[in-house]
Amino acid sequence: MIKMFTTQLSGLFTRISDKQEFEIEDAARLLAQAAVGEGHILIKGYKEMNAVISEAIYGEEPLKQAREFQSIDKVDDADRVLLITRFSNDPEALELAQALRERFIPFVVISGDKKEEQDLKEYADVHLDTKLIKGMLPGEELGERMGFPSSIAALYLYFLMKFIIDEMLTEYEE
Repeated sequence: MIKMFTTQLSGLFTRISDKQEFEIEDAARLLAQAAVGEGHILIKGYKEMNAVISEAIYGEEPLKQAREFQSIDKVDDADRVLLITRFSNDPEALELAQALRERFIPFVVISGDKKEEQDLKEYADVHLDTKLIKGMLPGEELGERMGFPSSIAALYLYFLMKFIIDEMLTEYEE
């Protein structure tokens, strides 16, 4: 089971990076605007996706200008938002996305793409897909799936963006 999960996880990382290279760069560029300017990168995670907030703010290599999202009232025009949730049809995240869009605040979403009519992709400036909508391994029962590492996929996407943001900021400071 461990070997299967590791193989599946490795394949997931490859699919994420190979199929979204340009979107990851676009997301990094959008978030870097806040770090270069007067703003902050405000991060809002739902449920297990709070792991990205912990890494960005308290990790060994914090993301420059990153702060935890507090409320829509505290968002400034110079800020950029990173919104992370399990699925692209999360009602709570959709509500925040609509509010950000109404205030013309640029934002990036990381989520599993549920491909629904009411979807975060419709609101986000950039959507990064975790490529996870079901478990990665077969379960005990027929049709059952298990092993749903959504926070690992979100952290992987976060790090890919962070490397690009750090590179951009280094070039900007030179």
